[in-house]
Amino acid sequence: MAPPERRRVIASLLASLTALGLLAAPARATDNVVPTHTGAVAGVTGPNGTSYLGIPYAAPPTGALRWKPPAPAAPWKGVRDGSKPGDPCTQTGSKTPWGDLAGPGTPSEDCLYLNVHVPSRHTSRPRPVMVWIHGGGYTIGSGAFYDGGALADRGDVVVVTLNYRLGAFGFLAHPALSAESGHSGNYGLLDQQAALRWVRRNIGAFGGDAGNVTVFGESAGGGSVCQNLVSPLARGLFHRAVAQSGCAFPTPDRRTAETAGERFATALGCADPACLRARPAAEVQAVPGRWTPVEDGHVLRGQVTEAFRTGDLPRIPIMQGSTRDEARLTVATTYDLAGRRLTAEEYPAAVRRAFPARADEILPRYPLSDHGTPAEALAAVLTDAQFACPSHASTTLLARHTRAYAYEFNDPHAMDYLGLPLSFPLGAPHGSEIRYVFGGVTGTPEQRRLSDRMLSYWTTFARTGTPNGPATPAWHPFPRVQNLSPTDTGPMTTFARDHKCDLWTT
Repeated sequence: MAPPERRRVIASLLASLTALGLLAAPARATDNVVPTHTGAVAGVTGPNGTSYLGIPYAAPPTGALRWKPPAPAAPWKGVRDGSKPGDPCTQTGSKTPWGDLAGPGTPSEDCLYLNVHVPSRHTSRPRPVMVWIHGGGYTIGSGAFYDGGALADRGDVVVVTLNYRLGAFGFLAHPALSAESGHSGNYGLLDQQAALRWVRRNIGAFGGDAGNVTVFGESAGGGSVCQNLVSPLARGLFHRAVAQSGCAFPTPDRRTAETAGERFATALGCADPACLRARPAAEVQAVPGRWTPVEDGHVLRGQVTEAFRTGDLPRIPIMQGSTRDEARLTVATTYDLAGRRLTAEEYPAAVRRAFPARADEILPRYPLSDHGTPAEALAAVLTDAQFACPSHASTTLLARHTRAYAYEFNDPHAMDYLGLPLSFPLGAPHGSEIRYVFGGVTGTPEQRRLSDRMLSYWTTFARTGTPNGPATPAWHPFPRVQNLSPTDTGPMTTFARDHKCDLWTT
């Protein structure tokens, strides 16, 4: 029997034994074929190692499984092709400066897939595992939009990216749905936890260490990290956490969410789960709503901030931070990219719309004379109120109970490569740090060096629980905040003052 044929037979046999429960743990991979508990998968090897794409970690949440906790994935025979990612979860196409965040494929309810990226170097020692939870306001995005290959190969870690249900499909709460299982509204979080359980069960076959898993995510992904951090259902599924530009977002209580869900169902002409599940996905997607995880008493038993305050969380190391100019992209989208500019005369009214009860207190602290343009002034207000100071406040609470590290990403030219037609500099806005972490920067030598340092910080943290390594400037625990800048990487002590957190932290 020729070696390739022998490898296929061995992989098929291992997959069959695993699916039947006859192997207590996944066996070692044969070349780029890896057995999982549901079947074998063949990866694709490239310059950054081997990628195993589109692995189902749960059953398609369609038909009777729509708006139910994730069910086990069905086993398959033979070797599954891992050269293409699974379809992204149902969502409305959203153009962003980075492109369509849905990534490759066609949005579908059949979307509970993950991707595994393994370094090219061989080693007998299990590698740290980094599980990426994408952002997108809980309504858009996909795991496959982010290529974890460079991060895995350069950081010598195993990287997992995943999809989870979005929008109404992921976060609809309704009394009738709660009556079925005792809770509703957090299907997207339950998907993430199902993926983490898949990692715990299977990642050893990919060379990963199931006892050293880091979850990291940005924006809604950062919120998901912190929601899983305090969820009793996720205890023991990960051992370190990184929240980028999002963490302790407030969540509606069960009654509020279920009331909103009843209005949503009425708009669909439904009063019961059977009717809701019979509606075509396009009809469900067309009904507007505000989608977020829910304080349901089961997946989330309270607010994230309150859990941080009381210490009701595992004592694992955490990193959290924000970008220097979080809200500039939002302001650019609202004004310049919409065909108009924010003027000095309009600036006070814009602040009053955002903070009607506090505008007279806010405006004197953010005079136009302190900023290059009215747009930059408004962005500073929104950055401090929505990101910088909430991040600082929640890290303050976390640091009372566990080892915490904080950062601010501060490359003033982080998005210059996009060449957007704006009347003000974008600086370091929301999401601009992601490609630095994933090793996708091809800018100036200083930017590439910053990316190298950030990739090293993140992967060293995943490996050891501290970001410090021999080749990077020292990063001190909170309350110091690490300034991540192309020209000055190191600790700073003026973060709260610089962002006027006395105004925003109560």
